[in-house]
Amino acid sequence: MSDTRYFALITLIVFTLTLWFLPPPLHFSLNVWHLFTIFIATIIAILFNLIPIITAALIALAVSVLSGVIEPSKAYAGFSESFILLIVAAFLVSHAVHKSGLGKRLSLHIIQKFGHSTLGLGYSVIATDILIAPAFASNTARSGVLYPIVYALAHDCGSRVEDNTHRRVGSYLMMTSMAGLTISSGLWLTAMAVNPIGVGIAAKMGITITFGSWLLYAFLPTLIAFVLIPWMLYKIFPPELKETPEAPQKAAEALKMMGRISRNEWITAGVFISMLTLWVLSGIFPIDKAAVAFGGLGILMITRVFGIEDFKSQGEILSTLIWFAILFALSTQLVEQGFMNAVSEHFTQYLHGLSWVSIYLLLILIYVVIHYLFVSQSAHLLALFGIFLSIGVEAGVPSELMAMMLLFASNFNATITPQGSSCNAIYLSSGYISAREIYIYGGAVTLLAFLIFMIIGTPWILALT
Repeated sequence: MSDTRYFALITLIVFTLTLWFLPPPLHFSLNVWHLFTIFIATIIAILFNLIPIITAALIALAVSVLSGVIEPSKAYAGFSESFILLIVAAFLVSHAVHKSGLGKRLSLHIIQKFGHSTLGLGYSVIATDILIAPAFASNTARSGVLYPIVYALAHDCGSRVEDNTHRRVGSYLMMTSMAGLTISSGLWLTAMAVNPIGVGIAAKMGITITFGSWLLYAFLPTLIAFVLIPWMLYKIFPPELKETPEAPQKAAEALKMMGRISRNEWITAGVFISMLTLWVLSGIFPIDKAAVAFGGLGILMITRVFGIEDFKSQGEILSTLIWFAILFALSTQLVEQGFMNAVSEHFTQYLHGLSWVSIYLLLILIYVVIHYLFVSQSAHLLALFGIFLSIGVEAGVPSELMAMMLLFASNFNATITPQGSSCNAIYLSSGYISAREIYIYGGAVTLLAFLIFMIIGTPWILALT
């Protein structure tokens, strides 16, 4: 560790201790204030890459429990969350898709059609996501579909983590695919589990949002985001390999060399399609998505497409499971202990006397920025959506505009941090992108989406209502 990093780490420790012993503001209990101190120190350590994300999470867990800030049962509760287990299972199934050759075959078909440039590949990945999104009420499940394709695309373009060529193509495609999930989730009412929940909360306040009206409101800003986000990432987080005019022809030749679909590919395809079908039906029937993924993994193991030795080569997913579960538990406790509500109510008292336009902009901005403290889009929406919506409507903001923009923000804020959405964990575990890069470039994506929805989306929705 360099002297500069040592100094930064010592500075963080001093800052944390100072915050710990300060009198709690806003009538917070000492327990809540200490929990916030631990959480914010962990986020700062990750943001500035002072220590690895898994190390920061483990220290945060130990301090939280040993200091009595969180009860052990609640601190470890994140490890039993089904959506976190879904991340693990989806990642392992994705590895099987890659190992069997099915991911390679799919990626070669995409390269054959759109592979003249890396930018074209970026657009094709997001377009694929948008097309399948209405059938998936989970962006984590959808990332399990997209990730093996993106991973294979990177490998087939000669971009690998193990030989330090990840920035050649893979890093850009991973970041673009992750950002694309925020676009697709906001376009369709059924593309994200929290969307119908928000619509239900709005309905209790007399605001009616249908599948058709949602799609109409989302269409224009989402279209513009689809055009601009891959292009912006191409400029600020550029791939080393930009033009690939020979790639389509090489892909066609590689497909010929692969020959017919192999036994393992057929099995993997059958398992994958079955999983997709059950994930789609989970929006209608009580089907647990994690159980579906583990069942699919079990079939792949029985048929020896995925073996015990493959588990040993996927150690990074254990790290992902641990840090995500810990940060989820800390964030959940901030909500349960009233920290989020107290902060939102405090800041909204300064909104009196402002025009509804100013209040609207401030509320959406605060709603987006406060996602730095959440490790779940669902927890964020459940904790704050109703509060922000009622404040906005009471201040004179048109009700449908306020509801829709908060719902859109619940989706496009997902890339603001590595833990901002469960699907981010899958892309981070690939090794192609780092936590710090997600903070920087994911934050840039969030800012661009915020501007698009504010500047374009606001008048668009007002014109349709």
